[in-house]
Amino acid sequence: MGVDATTMVAATERVLAKLVEYFDVDFSYLRHTDRERRATVLVAEWPPREGVPDPDPLRIVYFSDADSVFRSLEHATEPLIARPSSEYSDYQETVRKASGISGVTGAAVPLVSRGEPTGLLGFIKVGDREWSTRELNVLKAIAALFAQLQARVVAEERLRYIALHDDLTGLANRRALLEHMEERLRPGSPGPVATFFLDLDRLKALNDFLGHTAGDNFIRTLSARLRENLEPTDMIARLGGDEFVIVPAKPMDAVAAELEATRLQQLIIRRVSVGGESVSRGASVGVALGIPGETTVADVLRRADHALLSAKSGGGNGVAVFTDAMRAQFELQDDVELNLRGAVSDGSLLLHYQPEVDLRTGRIVALEALVRWQHPTRGLLPPGAFVGVAEATNLAGELGRWVIRTACAQFAAWRARGLAANVVIRINVSPVQLVSLDFVESIEQVLREYGIDGSSVCLEITEHVVVQDLTRTQVTLRGLKRMGVQIAIDDFGTGYSSLSHLKALPVDAVKIDRGFVQRLGVSTDDLAIVKSIVGLAGSFGLGVVGEGVETAVAARTLVGLGCYRAQGFLISRPVPPEEVEVHLAAGRIPLDLELPKVSRGTFGG
Repeated sequence: MGVDATTMVAATERVLAKLVEYFDVDFSYLRHTDRERRATVLVAEWPPREGVPDPDPLRIVYFSDADSVFRSLEHATEPLIARPSSEYSDYQETVRKASGISGVTGAAVPLVSRGEPTGLLGFIKVGDREWSTRELNVLKAIAALFAQLQARVVAEERLRYIALHDDLTGLANRRALLEHMEERLRPGSPGPVATFFLDLDRLKALNDFLGHTAGDNFIRTLSARLRENLEPTDMIARLGGDEFVIVPAKPMDAVAAELEATRLQQLIIRRVSVGGESVSRGASVGVALGIPGETTVADVLRRADHALLSAKSGGGNGVAVFTDAMRAQFELQDDVELNLRGAVSDGSLLLHYQPEVDLRTGRIVALEALVRWQHPTRGLLPPGAFVGVAEATNLAGELGRWVIRTACAQFAAWRARGLAANVVIRINVSPVQLVSLDFVESIEQVLREYGIDGSSVCLEITEHVVVQDLTRTQVTLRGLKRMGVQIAIDDFGTGYSSLSHLKALPVDAVKIDRGFVQRLGVSTDDLAIVKSIVGLAGSFGLGVVGEGVETAVAARTLVGLGCYRAQGFLISRPVPPEEVEVHLAAGRIPLDLELPKVSRGTFGG
């Protein structure tokens, strides 16, 4: 009774061999009844038949197509003896086709569990054989033991199936996937092992529109479609929600894997009829390759997940194969995520400041505070390397508070020394900060602590923040305006804001996105966009600042359009506080732009 599904056949064969010897018969077998298929399935036999035809006519016997003996055993609970006579001629023919032996006596004893037949214990003797009542009673007792064993093994298999399969789709689950991949990545296994991480785009919208039942039906239909269009030996796993992982049985290189990923994506996006609607979802696919004996399961899945994130970063419905460049990017992100929290408190964060000047005179009119991280092993990191991670890991608020406090402390120190008297300090604000309920109060506290008037501070927000929560943004900005704090929209022109937003918010200035400014003098389209932004700002009475000025042509073009305030590498890179002090002491940064004569007091002047 210590037998399980993996050892049942061998253990059963040993028992059948003893029974063949004890009862002096030529052949013995054990069969299981499959109620769903209405069939009897061979579990074990002794001795093993030689020259078994393919397909084996005795391997699976469907009751509806069976001879008279097997057909009568579908519901039988008592032994049946089939003798070598014309009455059982069709049964004799079944045995002859399967073994080449004719003229046999067959004894079949049903395995009975809870009054229902669940299998057969059978014996075959060449020629005629009498079976005594005593022998049949012994066989019934043995069959009862086999029935108990079989019931336990079936229950264990059912539990194992449940443990390894997704209950919604019947696909493999995460545990089954991990077991399969461990086997595929063993040393000596054929490779490379391609792994596809699939994610449906915007499934939530479908659930919201048609309901979760329709969403479940959609997932089931896609799962069936994958099974129909992949090889039976391919691993298809659902990890929950709208995530699937596919591991083809066939080894693939990167080129073949990318082609297969595109095929899978096209397969997924075909329309599906659910809830009376014909719908489809885009799909993003991340691809990674594993080398047996070299790559771990965790490594392959992590790389496929990273590739998926890269595929989704372009707006979804994309395919990406994991590369060394991607590896470096995500290693940096992992490093940042692990160490950033400590950096906020251990003094390794610092601020650089980029001057903003009046292009006509070089006079410094503002300083933008830009955070840097002196990483212990990677050197000085720009904000682009870690601010996104901070926002994704709920550190943006803590990081933002540090920037505001540090910038204001430095600004107050300069003012105390007679510097930056007519300069505005500009500080970027994250979306997390802007929607924080205590943000206005925290700004007021910092200004009071360092003795800074609100009009000397300009907080910069992005266009995207404006649209995310317009109502909350209005409340926050109005609270800041009551303190005199200036507000600027950063990266303006990238496509989110509208005239209604500018009209609805108490904004003081817009900063033209550097992408447009950098191409001035080269792109007529960007010239038209910048011209329209300057005109828009003028019509609303807003200041306008050009970001990313790197060439004299761009600077002269801005002045010609009436935008006089600007910052960029042509003027100065972001520099440490001690270098800023040199500029502040001079009051201006010399510029040799050969500007045309223009009137003063226009937009941003």
